[in-house]
Amino acid sequence: MASNVNPTVRRRRLGQELRRLREQKGMTAEEVAERLLVSQSKISRLENGRRSISQRDVRDLCGVYEVEDHRVVDSLMQMAKDSRQQGWWHAFGDIPYSVYIGLETDAASLRVYEPQVVPGLLQTRSYAEALITGSAPEWTAADIEKRVGVRIRRQDRIKEADQRPAQARDAKEPEAPLRLWAVIDESALRRVVGGKQLMIAQLEHLVEQSHLPHVTVQVLPFDMGAHPGIGGHYAILEFPDAADSSVVYIEGVTSDLYLEKANDVQRYSVMYEHLRAQALNVEQTRQFVGDVIKEYAGGNVR
Repeated sequence: MASNVNPTVRRRRLGQELRRLREQKGMTAEEVAERLLVSQSKISRLENGRRSISQRDVRDLCGVYEVEDHRVVDSLMQMAKDSRQQGWWHAFGDIPYSVYIGLETDAASLRVYEPQVVPGLLQTRSYAEALITGSAPEWTAADIEKRVGVRIRRQDRIKEADQRPAQARDAKEPEAPLRLWAVIDESALRRVVGGKQLMIAQLEHLVEQSHLPHVTVQVLPFDMGAHPGIGGHYAILEFPDAADSSVVYIEGVTSDLYLEKANDVQRYSVMYEHLRAQALNVEQTRQFVGDVIKEYAGGNVR
């Protein structure tokens, strides 16, 4: 295993291995929980990588599963130790969507549908600040700055390796930039966040980013009517290592949803293909965004 794998991905791999051992033993999560006198939810969280796994947890589970090969136990114990290391995002304090950031940091590609706002990886600092301020009026200036800082730091993934700041290179992030495909509803272009001049700068930045070879932006205009993304925002993350299954991420107000079952990922992937087919192509999108910029500049915005 490469030494530069981030702790979120390590937890996922360790959880998958622990699930494999449980299923190999023919035990249910409920049975394991009863044996260890813990809740079933704890076993589920350990297996899906949503929480840190201690070496003691690994030792206890290996005992229940009667793992006799000490090399396997030692390997799992080391994975547990490594999974408790902190990613770059921990320097910003408590971030509610830290699991997602960990997955995004290691992903090879990201397909995102955004119905309301410009996707975070394509936002300008000013747009991000105005958006976060408006969506969370109870937050302090320090809270807002922290979240803006995290959002901007995440954007290192769509920069070429030699364009990334020193701290990103020191963190041994993947050398290849993230392959980003964003389908954006027209609503995101029409929602005036922070004023018309700020929107002009944001939309110009969106067009500029769309020229990167690994970034594709498509707009889904109102004229398309009903479409498969009408239910709301979601993202599909895929990873460079075949051992890491793809993940569908659905952001919630109080909690987020991560779907990893093959049939769930497949269903959302098919939905995304329909979205891409219905959206304007890349050149049409740039023209469409350019027209909206002219409307903002002329004061004629729908």
